[in-house]
Amino acid sequence: MQRTAVYPGTFDPLTLGHFDLLERSARLFDRVIVVVAGVSAKATGMFDLHTRMAMIRETVAQAGIANVEIDRLDCLLVDYCRRHRVGVVVRGLRVYSDFEYEFQMALTNRKLAPEIETLFMMPNENYSYVTASTIREIARYGGDTASFVPGPVQKYLEAHLRGNPEQHIRAGGGVGNTGAFDR
Repeated sequence: MQRTAVYPGTFDPLTLGHFDLLERSARLFDRVIVVVAGVSAKATGMFDLHTRMAMIRETVAQAGIANVEIDRLDCLLVDYCRRHRVGVVVRGLRVYSDFEYEFQMALTNRKLAPEIETLFMMPNENYSYVTASTIREIARYGGDTASFVPGPVQKYLEAHLRGNPEQHIRAGGGVGNTGAFDR
C-alpha cells in the first residue's frame, strides 16, 4: 500500500521553511501532494493560484524530488483527502502561536473525518521565523529575499515587482509606508 500525504497551504510565496517540510515529507512518504489553496482568509496575497503552483512545481523539479505532485485545493481539505484516498495531512509548526491555530484545525478535521491523521512537523530552526507574509513585505520594501526563498521563487518575486511597480514601496514614501513590519 502506498503511503500518501497531503501538504496544504497558500504558499504565497513558498519559503525555505515550507520547502524544508516538503523535502522531509517526501522522504517519509511514498507520495506527497502539495495542495495550494486558491482562497484564504489570510492577508492579501501577492501571487495568483497558478503562479504559486508554478513556483512550487519549478522548485520541486530543480531539487529533483520525483514523488511530489502539486494540485489546487478548492474544497474542504478533508473532502480532498477522501476523494484522493489520502490518510495523512502534514502541517508545519514554527512557533507556539502556530500551534493554537493548527491544533484547532486538526481537531476540526478530526471531527469531520476521524480517519485522517494530522502530522505536525517543525521546520529546520534556521527557517522557524520565516513567514510568507514577512517575505512579501520585505520584497515590497525592496529588501533582499534570496536567503528566505528557493531560487525559482526568488525569480518570481523579482519579476512580479518589476511588473507591478505600484506594489514596490520606497523607503521614505509610498503607499502605506509606515515602516516595515508595522501592524
